[in-house]
Amino acid sequence: MSKRTLVISLGSVLLVASGTSWAADPAAGKDKFGACAACHGANGVSSSPANPTLAGKDAAYIKEALTAYKTGAKSNATMKAMASGLSDADIDNIAAYVATFPKP
Repeated sequence: MSKRTLVISLGSVLLVASGTSWAADPAAGKDKFGACAACHGANGVSSSPANPTLAGKDAAYIKEALTAYKTGAKSNATMKAMASGLSDADIDNIAAYVATFPKP
């Protein structure tokens, strides 16, 4: 095996490992969700029709939405401001926490 093949192979292994070795932490997501609860409800059920209920949504949906607000792919000034300070890990953790809410 050449050095180049070895480097490419090791790089591929590291990429795969880094994408799958870190599990989201719902407990950390709960801590970050505190700011979200003001509009979306402490249990993900909004008391206002202006704010969507998050309970019953899966983690992939929440992750996609938060990422879209963070990047500007979705437009909402409040959500952009809320998501802009979140790291990718924060988004994963919040999504994992929200996914624990039962469907109302």
